[in-house]
Amino acid sequence: MIAIIDYGAGNIKSLQFALDKLNKDSVVTNDPQIIRDASSIILPGVGAFKDAMDAINELGLASILKQEVAAGKPILGICLGMQLFYERSYEDGDWEGLGFLKGNVSKIKDIVKVPHMGWNTITKHQESSLLNDLPENFYVYFVHSYAVSSLEENALVGSTQYGGVVPAIVQQGNVTGMQFHPEKSGDIGIKLLQNYGEMIS
Repeated sequence: MIAIIDYGAGNIKSLQFALDKLNKDSVVTNDPQIIRDASSIILPGVGAFKDAMDAINELGLASILKQEVAAGKPILGICLGMQLFYERSYEDGDWEGLGFLKGNVSKIKDIVKVPHMGWNTITKHQESSLLNDLPENFYVYFVHSYAVSSLEENALVGSTQYGGVVPAIVQQGNVTGMQFHPEKSGDIGIKLLQNYGEMIS
């Protein structure tokens, strides 16, 4: 069972529908025991970093997520969910994240239109079972104004170009992040979710 974390700011219905198409059992929850009992976790997200972290903390979920990730449970962050995995965000201030991955989140350079919205291509940086049977370059759907601006290079699986290099897929141990929305990315997005499901099974 995959626990989709519900903290009041997520692209949850379309994500659960995509998982249903793949016959992957999932539950939308913020119940600590259900999260502990789940085989894996997905942290979705839309909106502001601070608001999301405030909600996660108020629900008492930060400590539970940290415990489960430290114990080796697979977790996937989508869009803002991926950004929350990092140490800090500078979105309208200076905010602490969950710290699963080393690095920071900053605004996309204003040499391009912000937000970064629509389809863009991803280029592979290293091999990963997450990318099995996908072409060297493929298109996915983005909606974001902030992006990871510093990270450990060995965690970078795929990137896109938008005012510079934007980390789009990251993976380190049991922690995986997608800056885009796989559930809105057509057949490619479904394939990515399928690969993720096979990777953690």
